Amino acid sequence: PTLKMTKSNLIFRQLFDKDTSTYTYLLGCAETKAAIIIDPVLECVERDLKLVNELGLNLIYGVNTHVHADHVTGTGQIKKTLPNCKSVLGANSGGKADLYLKDGDKLSFGNLTMESRSTPGHTDGCSTYILHDQRVVFTGDALLIRGCGRTDFQQGCAKTLYNSVHSKIFSLPSDYKLYPAHDYKGMSVTTVGEEKLYNPRLTKTVDEFVQIMDNLNLAYPKRIDVSVPANLVCGIQD
Repeated sequence: PTLKMTKSNLIFRQLFDKDTSTYTYLLGCAETKAAIIIDPVLECVERDLKLVNELGLNLIYGVNTHVHADHVTGTGQIKKTLPNCKSVLGANSGGKADLYLKDGDKLSFGNLTMESRSTPGHTDGCSTYILHDQRVVFTGDALLIRGCGRTDFQQGCAKTLYNSVHSKIFSLPSDYKLYPAHDYKGMSVTTVGEEKLYNPRLTKTVDEFVQIMDNLNLAYPKRIDVSVPANLVCGIQD
Protein backbone atom coordinates (compact mmCIF):
# COMPACT_ATOMS: atom_id res chain seq x y z
CA PRO A 1 0.00 0.00 0.00
CA THR A 2 1.24 3.49 -0.82
CA LEU A 3 1.72 5.96 2.03
CA LYS A 4 -0.77 8.78 1.61
CA MET A 5 0.64 12.16 2.58
CA THR A 6 -1.90 14.68 3.84
CA LYS A 7 -1.14 18.29 3.06
CA SER A 8 -1.26 20.41 6.19
CA ASN A 9 -2.36 24.02 5.86
CA LEU A 10 -0.52 24.88 9.09
CA ILE A 11 2.57 27.05 8.86
CA PHE A 12 4.52 26.18 12.01
CA ARG A 13 7.70 27.70 13.45
CA GLN A 14 9.21 26.89 16.85
CA LEU A 15 11.50 29.67 18.10
CA PHE A 16 13.77 29.63 21.14
CA ASP A 17 15.11 32.23 23.56
CA LYS A 18 18.19 30.75 25.18
CA ASP A 19 18.37 33.34 27.99
CA THR A 20 15.05 32.19 29.47
CA SER A 21 14.82 28.75 27.78
CA THR A 22 11.46 29.86 26.35
CA TYR A 23 9.78 28.50 23.23
CA THR A 24 7.71 30.86 21.10
CA TYR A 25 5.43 29.42 18.44
CA LEU A 26 4.39 31.15 15.22
CA LEU A 27 1.37 29.47 13.64
CA GLY A 28 -0.19 30.51 10.36
CA CYS A 29 -2.89 29.43 7.93
CA ALA A 30 -1.17 28.62 4.61
CA GLU A 31 -4.34 29.48 2.67
CA THR A 32 -5.22 32.87 4.16
CA LYS A 33 -1.90 33.87 5.80
CA ALA A 34 -3.70 34.73 9.07
CA ALA A 35 -1.38 33.95 11.98
CA ILE A 36 -0.95 33.86 15.75
CA ILE A 37 2.10 33.90 17.98
CA ILE A 38 2.18 31.99 21.29
CA ASP A 39 4.36 33.13 24.24
CA PRO A 40 6.49 35.80 22.54
CA VAL A 41 9.50 37.11 24.51
CA LEU A 42 10.11 40.87 24.69
CA GLU A 43 13.80 40.64 23.73
CA CYS A 44 12.96 38.52 20.66
CA VAL A 45 10.16 40.61 19.15
CA GLU A 46 12.37 41.98 16.37
CA ARG A 47 13.32 38.44 15.32
CA ASP A 48 9.70 37.29 15.46
CA LEU A 49 8.30 40.20 13.45
CA LYS A 50 11.02 39.77 10.82
CA LEU A 51 9.91 36.14 10.38
CA VAL A 52 6.23 37.16 10.21
CA ASN A 53 7.19 39.59 7.46
CA GLU A 54 9.37 37.09 5.56
CA LEU A 55 6.58 34.50 5.57
CA GLY A 56 4.03 37.10 4.42
CA LEU A 57 1.79 36.48 7.43
CA ASN A 58 -0.93 38.68 8.90
CA LEU A 59 -0.46 38.40 12.67
CA ILE A 60 -3.89 38.75 14.26
CA TYR A 61 -3.39 37.34 17.79
CA GLY A 62 -0.59 37.41 20.36
CA VAL A 63 -1.44 34.58 22.75
CA ASN A 64 0.09 33.85 26.16
CA THR A 65 -0.35 30.52 27.92
CA HIS A 66 -0.23 32.33 31.31
CA VAL A 67 1.19 35.34 33.14
CA HIS A 68 4.87 34.41 33.00
CA ALA A 69 7.32 34.80 35.88
CA ASP A 70 10.55 34.18 33.95
CA HIS A 71 10.31 36.64 31.05
CA VAL A 72 8.40 39.72 29.96
CA THR A 73 5.92 38.95 27.20
CA GLY A 74 6.50 40.51 23.80
CA THR A 75 2.77 40.91 23.12
CA GLY A 76 2.61 44.58 24.09
CA GLN A 77 5.59 45.46 21.91
CA ILE A 78 4.13 43.51 18.98
CA LYS A 79 0.86 45.47 19.33
CA LYS A 80 2.80 48.74 19.10
CA THR A 81 4.14 47.65 15.69
CA LEU A 82 0.98 45.83 14.57
CA PRO A 83 -1.98 47.71 16.12
CA ASN A 84 -4.52 45.25 14.68
CA CYS A 85 -2.96 42.33 16.57
CA LYS A 86 -5.05 41.43 19.63
CA SER A 87 -3.59 40.10 22.89
CA VAL A 88 -5.09 36.89 24.29
CA LEU A 89 -4.98 35.38 27.81
CA GLY A 90 -6.89 32.77 29.79
CA ALA A 91 -10.00 34.09 31.54
CA ASN A 92 -8.57 33.40 35.02
CA SER A 93 -5.16 34.98 34.40
CA GLY A 94 -5.81 38.28 36.17
CA GLY A 95 -3.79 39.98 33.42
CA LYS A 96 -4.73 42.62 30.87
CA ALA A 97 -5.65 41.45 27.36
CA ASP A 98 -7.95 42.28 24.45
CA LEU A 99 -9.52 38.84 24.49
CA TYR A 100 -9.98 36.28 27.27
CA LEU A 101 -10.49 32.59 26.54
CA LYS A 102 -12.47 30.37 28.89
CA ASP A 103 -12.19 26.60 29.10
CA GLY A 104 -13.51 25.15 25.84
CA ASP A 105 -13.46 28.44 23.90
CA LYS A 106 -12.29 28.34 20.27
CA LEU A 107 -9.99 30.81 18.54
CA SER A 108 -9.92 30.85 14.73
CA PHE A 109 -7.23 32.27 12.47
CA GLY A 110 -7.84 31.77 8.76
CA ASN A 111 -9.03 28.20 8.23
CA LEU A 112 -7.47 26.93 11.47
CA THR A 113 -9.20 26.61 14.84
CA MET A 114 -7.58 26.31 18.24
CA GLU A 115 -9.32 25.11 21.41
CA SER A 116 -8.44 26.64 24.77
CA ARG A 117 -8.41 24.36 27.82
CA SER A 118 -7.98 25.74 31.31
CA THR A 119 -5.05 23.91 32.98
CA PRO A 120 -4.40 25.70 36.30
CA GLY A 121 -1.92 24.61 38.96
CA HIS A 122 1.25 26.41 37.90
CA THR A 123 -0.83 29.61 37.91
CA ASP A 124 -4.61 30.11 38.09
CA GLY A 125 -4.74 31.37 34.53
CA CYS A 126 -2.72 28.69 32.73
CA SER A 127 -4.24 27.58 29.44
CA THR A 128 -3.37 24.78 27.04
CA TYR A 129 -4.10 25.36 23.36
CA ILE A 130 -5.02 22.54 20.97
CA LEU A 131 -5.27 22.32 17.18
CA HIS A 132 -7.20 19.06 16.88
CA ASP A 133 -7.03 18.81 13.07
CA GLN A 134 -3.23 19.04 13.21
CA ARG A 135 -3.01 16.99 16.44
CA VAL A 136 -0.73 19.55 18.12
CA VAL A 137 -0.95 20.93 21.65
CA PHE A 138 0.75 23.92 23.28
CA THR A 139 0.98 23.16 26.99
CA GLY A 140 2.63 26.31 28.38
CA ASP A 141 4.18 25.53 31.77
CA ALA A 142 1.48 23.06 32.84
CA LEU A 143 3.31 20.16 31.19
CA LEU A 144 6.96 20.24 30.17
CA ILE A 145 8.88 17.47 28.44
CA ARG A 146 9.48 14.92 31.23
CA GLY A 147 8.52 17.56 33.76
CA CYS A 148 6.01 20.26 34.67
CA GLY A 149 5.84 23.86 35.88
CA ARG A 150 6.65 24.58 39.51
CA THR A 151 3.82 25.09 41.98
CA ASP A 152 5.48 27.01 44.84
CA PHE A 153 4.48 30.59 43.94
CA GLN A 154 1.92 32.64 41.93
CA GLN A 155 -1.22 30.70 43.04
CA GLY A 156 0.57 27.40 42.46
CA CYS A 157 -1.08 24.20 43.66
CA ALA A 158 0.40 20.75 43.00
CA LYS A 159 -2.88 18.84 43.33
CA THR A 160 -4.64 21.25 40.96
CA LEU A 161 -1.85 20.90 38.40
CA TYR A 162 -1.93 17.10 38.58
CA ASN A 163 -5.69 17.04 38.04
CA SER A 164 -5.46 19.58 35.18
CA VAL A 165 -2.85 17.62 33.27
CA HIS A 166 -4.59 14.29 33.73
CA SER A 167 -8.06 15.53 32.81
CA LYS A 168 -7.26 18.05 30.05
CA ILE A 169 -4.01 16.84 28.42
CA PHE A 170 -3.55 13.13 29.21
CA SER A 171 -7.14 12.55 28.04
CA LEU A 172 -6.12 13.45 24.47
CA PRO A 173 -5.16 10.74 21.93
CA SER A 174 -1.66 9.39 22.57
CA ASP A 175 -0.24 10.56 19.20
CA TYR A 176 -1.01 14.25 19.80
CA LYS A 177 2.27 16.19 19.79
CA LEU A 178 2.98 18.36 22.82
CA TYR A 179 4.94 21.59 22.55
CA PRO A 180 5.87 23.17 25.93
CA ALA A 181 6.68 26.78 26.82
CA HIS A 182 10.17 25.87 28.03
CA ASP A 183 12.94 23.37 27.61
CA TYR A 184 15.95 22.93 29.86
CA LYS A 185 17.23 19.61 28.52
CA GLY A 186 17.54 20.02 24.74
CA MET A 187 14.16 18.47 23.87
CA SER A 188 11.73 20.26 21.57
CA VAL A 189 8.63 18.07 21.31
CA THR A 190 6.96 15.10 22.98
CA THR A 191 3.64 13.25 22.72
CA VAL A 192 0.75 12.52 25.05
CA GLY A 193 1.68 8.83 24.98
CA GLU A 194 5.33 9.47 25.85
CA GLU A 195 4.54 11.69 28.81
CA LYS A 196 1.97 9.23 30.16
CA LEU A 197 4.74 6.62 30.15
CA TYR A 198 7.90 8.53 31.00
CA ASN A 199 7.08 11.78 32.81
CA PRO A 200 8.91 11.21 36.13
CA ARG A 201 6.41 13.30 38.09
CA LEU A 202 3.01 12.96 36.47
CA THR A 203 3.12 9.15 36.21
CA LYS A 204 2.97 8.99 40.02
CA THR A 205 -0.15 9.01 42.21
CA VAL A 206 -1.51 12.41 43.13
CA ASP A 207 -0.16 12.11 46.69
CA GLU A 208 3.34 11.17 45.46
CA PHE A 209 3.20 14.04 42.98
CA VAL A 210 2.29 16.57 45.69
CA GLN A 211 5.18 15.31 47.81
CA ILE A 212 7.65 15.65 44.90
CA MET A 213 6.48 19.18 44.12
CA ASP A 214 6.56 20.24 47.78
CA ASN A 215 10.21 19.18 48.04
CA LEU A 216 11.79 20.63 44.88
CA ASN A 217 13.45 23.48 46.82
CA LEU A 218 13.92 25.58 43.69
CA ALA A 219 15.58 28.99 43.66
CA TYR A 220 13.37 32.08 43.56
CA PRO A 221 12.81 32.98 39.86
CA LYS A 222 15.41 35.58 38.88
CA ARG A 223 13.05 37.77 36.86
CA ILE A 224 9.75 37.33 38.71
CA ASP A 225 9.71 40.77 40.37
CA VAL A 226 9.98 42.48 36.99
CA SER A 227 8.15 39.95 34.80
CA VAL A 228 4.90 39.38 36.68
CA PRO A 229 3.91 43.08 37.08
CA ALA A 230 4.82 43.75 33.43
CA ASN A 231 2.95 40.71 32.18
CA LEU A 232 -0.18 41.62 34.10
CA VAL A 233 -0.36 44.66 31.80
CA CYS A 234 0.55 42.78 28.61
CA GLY A 235 4.26 43.58 28.82
CA ILE A 236 3.72 47.31 28.21
CA GLN A 237 6.33 49.14 30.24
CA ASP A 238 6.39 52.92 30.54
